[in-house]
Amino acid sequence: MKSAKEVFNEYLKEKNLKHSKVRDMIIDIFLKTERHLTAEELYFLVSKKYSKIGFSTVYRTLKHLIRAGLCREIKLEDGITRYEHLYGHQHHDHIICIKCGKFVEVVEPQIEILQEGLFEKYGFIPKSHRMELYGICKKCIKKNK
Repeated sequence: MKSAKEVFNEYLKEKNLKHSKVRDMIIDIFLKTERHLTAEELYFLVSKKYSKIGFSTVYRTLKHLIRAGLCREIKLEDGITRYEHLYGHQHHDHIICIKCGKFVEVVEPQIEILQEGLFEKYGFIPKSHRMELYGICKKCIKKNK
């Protein structure tokens, strides 16, 4: 399996886009951060190492990462767009705390089987799906007692 950087470099070449050290830095930081980041959070992390970076450069790089199949946007009920790694990661769903915003990535084969069965039952060809469950985490429950 190719590395994420190799996939991105191939994408740049196919699209006749420049390869740059700044893009490399953004990608490295994004790939090393194992959580769902907003564009602003990624910008903050990158600007610690490269103070001259512009927000638009970070944002455009995220859009290229999406087009290259390396990450995806997640838009949740709170209206905030986050980005998560996609390439080389197992499909998963999310459980989200409505109080603190904590994310839990859930891999549950039984849910996947049920979803496939629903596609078949109703005569759909599956293209993609996303499941998000919302509740209150243990930590927030304890705070409210």
